[in-house]
Amino acid sequence: MKIFLLIGSGGFIGSYLRYLVAVHIERSAFLSFPMGTFAVNILGCFLIGLLYSLSIRYNMATEYQKLLMTGFCGGFTTFSTFSYEGLTLLQEAQYLSGFLYAGLSLIIGFFAAWLGLMLVRIL
Repeated sequence: MKIFLLIGSGGFIGSYLRYLVAVHIERSAFLSFPMGTFAVNILGCFLIGLLYSLSIRYNMATEYQKLLMTGFCGGFTTFSTFSYEGLTLLQEAQYLSGFLYAGLSLIIGFFAAWLGLMLVRIL
């Protein structure tokens, strides 16, 4: 039961922060695809790489791993929203924006996760 409460608490905080960050970024977006979701996904990928590496380095307890990675990062990242918004762009015949959005999210997301992992390794 404790694990479920930790995951739920992390998810609540992550979801709330996702909303705040995405709304703030969307207000200042200059591209025609959903910059808020894009930025949250990249930041979330970086955080998951960082937290994963830290959990290995410091032998983090399973409860904290679930709180931070499954709960917080799971609530913070938005790949379900990403999929919906990408499909919406394609359905609206915004093919260049749709493919740029999907491609850049995946490529930069993997790079950000790797960067988080490497940052912990060099520290």
